[in-house]
Amino acid sequence: MHHLASRLRRLPPSCGPVRLIGVDGYAGSGKSTFAGRLAEALGEAPVLHLDDIASHDELFAWTGRLLTQVIEPLHRGETANYTPYDWRVRRFGPPRPLPPSPVVLVEGVGAGRRALRPYLAHLLWMEVAREEAWARGRSRDGEAQREFWDRWVQAELRHFAEDPSRPYADALVRQLNKGYEVLPGPMGTPGPDDGVTHREEPPAMW
Repeated sequence: MHHLASRLRRLPPSCGPVRLIGVDGYAGSGKSTFAGRLAEALGEAPVLHLDDIASHDELFAWTGRLLTQVIEPLHRGETANYTPYDWRVRRFGPPRPLPPSPVVLVEGVGAGRRALRPYLAHLLWMEVAREEAWARGRSRDGEAQREFWDRWVQAELRHFAEDPSRPYADALVRQLNKGYEVLPGPMGTPGPDDGVTHREEPPAMW
C-alpha cells in the first residue's frame, strides 16, 4: 500500500493543487475499505464517498452537484463544502468541509465517469466480477435492502453501459487473502520502477 501511496504523491496535481484519485468499481467490490486503507497510507488523506453525493432520487444523476460543491472549489484551491445525503432520513445534511489537500480520494460507483476524468490524476478500478461484488453487497446489507438492491443493480448496469469507467482505469486493484495486488489498467503503463505487477501488502495488524 505504501508503494502505491508513494506513486500517487509523485503525480502532478490534477484539480488545482489537488491530486484527485478515483476509486471505482461495482457496488460491493470493496472500494470503501480499500480507499480507507489507501488514505491511511497517504497520511490520512481526505476521502469523498460518492454515497454522500448521490441520493434515492439521483442514484447516478449527481454530476452537477459534485462539480459545483466539490470539484470547482478544489480547482480554485479552496475548501469544498458539500452537503452529504442521509440515506436513512432521505435528505441532505449540513455542509461538510473537504480541504484542498495534496491528495484527495474520491470513492464510489461512478468515480471514473467521463465528467470527472479530466480532474483525476489517477483512476483505480476494483477488479471484482460484478456478480460477485453484488452478492457481497446484498449479503452485507441484508434482506431489508433487497428491493433497493434490485433497483440499484438495474441503475448500475445502465450507468456503466452509458458511461464505463474500467476502460479508462490507470490501474486495476485485486484483493488478496492479505493485502492487494495492483496491476496496470487499460489506460496505464508500468513506470521504470514499477514492473508489470506489484503487491501491496498490509501492515501486520491488518
